[in-house]
Amino acid sequence: MKDRTKYFAYPYAVWIVIFILFPSFLVLLYSLTTDSGGLTNINFTIGNFIKFFDPLYLNILWDSIFLAAICTIICLLLGYPAAYIISKSNLSRRNTLLFLCILPMWMNMLLRTYAWMTILGNNGILNNLFELLGFPKVNMLYTRGATVMGMVYNFLPFMILPIFTALSKMDTGLIEAADDLGATKYIVFRKIILPLSMPGVISGIIMVFMPAVSTFIIPQLLGGNKSMMIGNLVEKMFILNGDWNFGSAISIIMMIIILISMSIMNKFDVDKEGGARLW
Repeated sequence: MKDRTKYFAYPYAVWIVIFILFPSFLVLLYSLTTDSGGLTNINFTIGNFIKFFDPLYLNILWDSIFLAAICTIICLLLGYPAAYIISKSNLSRRNTLLFLCILPMWMNMLLRTYAWMTILGNNGILNNLFELLGFPKVNMLYTRGATVMGMVYNFLPFMILPIFTALSKMDTGLIEAADDLGATKYIVFRKIILPLSMPGVISGIIMVFMPAVSTFIIPQLLGGNKSMMIGNLVEKMFILNGDWNFGSAISIIMMIIILISMSIMNKFDVDKEGGARLW
C-alpha cells in the first residue's frame, strides 16, 4: 500500500505558493520594472535600487538599523535575567510568570502602542504623576526614546521566551558538578550557563531585531516626524506617493539585509541538534 501521507502536505504547498511565493515574486517584479510601460510593455530596470543609494534614504536605513540594534541590546539586558529567574522558579510560579510575560501579546500591537501614547503624552499618566510629585513635565512623546521604549515593550517577550527555553533544557548536573569542584557562581555562569544558553540568545536576537528594523506603526505613533524608519518609508511609497516600484525595491533590500543578518547570527549558533534554531 502506497504511503498517502504525502498528500496531506499538498494544501500547505498550495498555501505557500499563493500567499508567500507569488506575493514575493510580485514584489520582486515591481522592484525591477517601471509602471510606464503597463502590463503589455514591461520595462525592466535597476533604477529603483540605484535610487535607494541617495543619502536621504541611506540615512533612514542606518537610523533604522541603529534603533533596532539599541532595542535588541536593551531587550537582551532585560530579557536574559527575566528568563533566568523564570527558569529557576518552581513549576506553579514559573507558569504564572510565563503567563504574565505573554499576556500583553494577546492584545493587538496597535492597541498596545496607543496605550503608550496615553502613558507618555504631555497630559499622560507619567507627566501627571510627575506634576503630582512636584516635578516639571517631561516631553517624552514623539521622540526617538519613545520609539525605542515602545519597541522594547512590544518585542521583549520574543527575547525572553527562547532564552527561557534554552535555560530550562539545560542539564543541571553540569552546574552541580561545577559547584562540587569549587567553581564560583561567576565561573559557573561564564563557563556553563551562558554557553549552553547561547542558542536561545541567538534566536532571541533574531526574533527581536527582524521585526524591530522593519516596524512602522511604533515609530509612526510614538516617534512622530522625529523617528522615521525604513518601514515608514515603505508605507509612504506605497500609500502616499503611489510609487510601488520604489517601495518594492526598498522591501527587497530589507529582505536581503535580514537574510544577511540571519546568516551572520547563524555562524554563532553552536546548537547542532536543532534545539533553539529557527532555520
